[in-house]
Amino acid sequence: MADPIRFIDVVEVRRRLDHATCIALMKDAMIALAEGRSRQLLRGIIDLDGGDLFGVMPGALDGAGFGAKIISIFPSAAAHGSSHQGVIILFDRANGAPVCVIDASEVTAIRTAAASAAATDALARPEARSLAILGTGEQAWHHIAAIRYVRPLDDVRIWGRSPEKAAGLADRVARDLGLSAYCAASVAEAANGADIICTLTGATEPVLFGAQVQDGTHINAVGSSRAGPSEIDEALVARARFVPDHREGVLAQGAEYLRASASGLITEAHVLPEIGNIFSGAAAGRLATSDVTIYKSLGSIVQDLACAAWLWKTEGD
Repeated sequence: MADPIRFIDVVEVRRRLDHATCIALMKDAMIALAEGRSRQLLRGIIDLDGGDLFGVMPGALDGAGFGAKIISIFPSAAAHGSSHQGVIILFDRANGAPVCVIDASEVTAIRTAAASAAATDALARPEARSLAILGTGEQAWHHIAAIRYVRPLDDVRIWGRSPEKAAGLADRVARDLGLSAYCAASVAEAANGADIICTLTGATEPVLFGAQVQDGTHINAVGSSRAGPSEIDEALVARARFVPDHREGVLAQGAEYLRASASGLITEAHVLPEIGNIFSGAAAGRLATSDVTIYKSLGSIVQDLACAAWLWKTEGD
């Protein structure tokens, strides 16, 4: 008789999966993806209208198993919790049995920020100390909490369309993380002099422009996870060393790449090897102190499977 399927809820995920642990998991998972030790299909997305989406992300990861994340993205739900709601279903590679179902909202929030932190560690200048956060949703908090593990942050600037939310987040960062944080009045103010910039918005048109970004800056472009909405202008993409999380996915669904390509500013050759190749040392990321680097994050099922397998195999206290 098969073992019962285990369910891991959001409370257990939040208690056990910390950012530091997840950063290490993301590095290993992305190396496996880049080296071909995983299989995945491009995410399937159904537009439910009104900004709501339904997505399915299937895949397999050596050593973790196989499975899928089934998730809804409802921006209006963020006011009451998470905009990303769903489950990760993990199967045992040895016998094909489903072994674990995990609440996907907190895993998605933690692993997305941890992947950006890992990319920041690989691509940002070693002396980077100033972080600009564009957006005030759940990813804003998680990115600050994760990136502090890879760079000692002297200041955090937060911009959002709601100054009240930005100020509230700055207060939380100062209170709970002990970091100097403040609300910026504009994107330009937040980006001015920032060593690291994270775009974490729901914007459909660019909010960050090349003229606002100084040489040597590293950018994590995270808010857009499909073709269409773009947070960064085409000139900035063309100026930067552009690193995808998953090359096939970014070429097909990365809005910033697609817009810059359609404008004639870049070709496919502009897209560097995957971040996993840079983690492993197989490819170079930053070449010079003056380089602007962009990590384009769409998110990958291997990130979810790595977290799911770790949660299942390590059990709970």
